[in-house]
Amino acid sequence: MSVFSKIMRAFTWWNGPTLNTQLWSNRKGVKVGEDAQGNVFFQTADKSRRWVMYNGEPEASRVSPEWHGWLHHTWAEPPTTAPLVHRAWEKPHLPNMTGTPEAYAPAGSLRRTDPKKRSDYEAWSPE
Repeated sequence: MSVFSKIMRAFTWWNGPTLNTQLWSNRKGVKVGEDAQGNVFFQTADKSRRWVMYNGEPEASRVSPEWHGWLHHTWAEPPTTAPLVHRAWEKPHLPNMTGTPEAYAPAGSLRRTDPKKRSDYEAWSPE
């Protein structure tokens, strides 16, 4: 690890957990589990506080529904001990794609490679 990355880790939260957060989690936290993206989930010994240390960008939409429910005390047991039952019609979890090339663009959007011609709109022109 370079000196620059150590300084960045000590003072910035957007490059991963800060050194202080890492130390506090190791001292006060109990590791509960890890999700498919490598995010690590912790709770205090008395189970009153729960938190996540992101693997990479700290984006809340990267937390799967199973872990989100556990983090917000919707259910008591983490997905590692009581897995959430998925229905056949459920789609897999996707993070927020806004600002990425995979973001949703409706049929008439100029961001699409093949924007559809609008026939339901007539531009107003002053007479």
